[in-house]
Amino acid sequence: MADRNYLDWPFFEPRHRELAVALDDWAAQELPQGHGANVDDDCRQLVALLGKGGWLRHAVAGKEFGGLNDTIDTRAICLLRETLARHNGLADFAFAMQGLGSGAISLAGTPEQKQRYLPRVASGEAIAAFALSEPQAGSDVAAMACGARVEGDEVILDGEKTWISNGGIADFYVVFARTGEAPGARGISAFIVDAGTPGFEIAERIDVIAPHPLARLKFTNCRIPLSQRIGAAAEGFKIAMRTLDVFRTSVAAAALGFGRRALDEALQRATTRKMFNQMLADFQITQSKLADMAITLESAALLTYRAAWQRDQGKTVTREAAMAKYVATEGAQKVIDAAVQMWGGMGVVSEVPVEKLYREIRALRIYEGASEVQQLIIAREMLKEIAA
Repeated sequence: MADRNYLDWPFFEPRHRELAVALDDWAAQELPQGHGANVDDDCRQLVALLGKGGWLRHAVAGKEFGGLNDTIDTRAICLLRETLARHNGLADFAFAMQGLGSGAISLAGTPEQKQRYLPRVASGEAIAAFALSEPQAGSDVAAMACGARVEGDEVILDGEKTWISNGGIADFYVVFARTGEAPGARGISAFIVDAGTPGFEIAERIDVIAPHPLARLKFTNCRIPLSQRIGAAAEGFKIAMRTLDVFRTSVAAAALGFGRRALDEALQRATTRKMFNQMLADFQITQSKLADMAITLESAALLTYRAAWQRDQGKTVTREAAMAKYVATEGAQKVIDAAVQMWGGMGVVSEVPVEKLYREIRALRIYEGASEVQQLIIAREMLKEIAA
């Protein structure tokens, strides 16, 4: 039922349109509609399924390392996330984390690091994780306390990370730690830590309203080779921000996918539910709500794919990506809430599609930069232009 007219927009090339249609058809046939009893097993199976289908090749860069292209195609990533989110929220999560978790390696890793990790990410044989947040350092990355010190040809990590997606099931973690070359964000470096490394443990598993693998990580005298550092010393913050710049716009795309599915469910309900001898869709108040939902999603889609297109043209999209994420996630929350309302009592029954969407969308307004942070970024970028 989902409207595909946006694929005709000039932001896309023929290959993007073919990709969206092919993935939609594949997802309808291959993706499960529900979840099993164990979210870890579900996520592992989805990563393997996405790898077998060839979709994870879009999440890594470098044809020689298993990627489909030499650089990450932001528009393709966005179309993949939007489509997967519309079909299965956990499938979108599994895809996104393969890209985010390995993104620093794609962008700044050595050839040896890329050869060791990226082909396995692209095939679905290895699960990746991105370990940036800490108990006291979420939006404020400069407050990071997890430390790393160099001793000869080794690095010793001590500290904690939390809210780490794929925590507990990942085969490797890209960990950002304070190395102290300068104060604040300028003294952070990035490292690859394999699961099972002595001194590294999963301290706690975290349950959230939309089940995903999440954990708190703990490092105690955890020794890794210095060759596991990504980029040079003190480049960690820049690498983290470059990685987030690639994938932040795709969070907006995932929100679009959730929102479009909610609109589909609302239309289905409105045209089949009888009330007072007419269909729900016959009421003007219903029509007004449906119109608002459609306008909200189309507005968000324009911002999302503008940002994706600009990044693929090599332009800086700090402000544009922030606008897209803010409008798409906040808007999708409103659209999904309206869909739940339209479904009435059935809308809050566990595992009904709109109920699952209601739980899925909430976290998107927080992770990879909360909505309030996106507002600060947008304002800061405008003020910088005025000052210049």
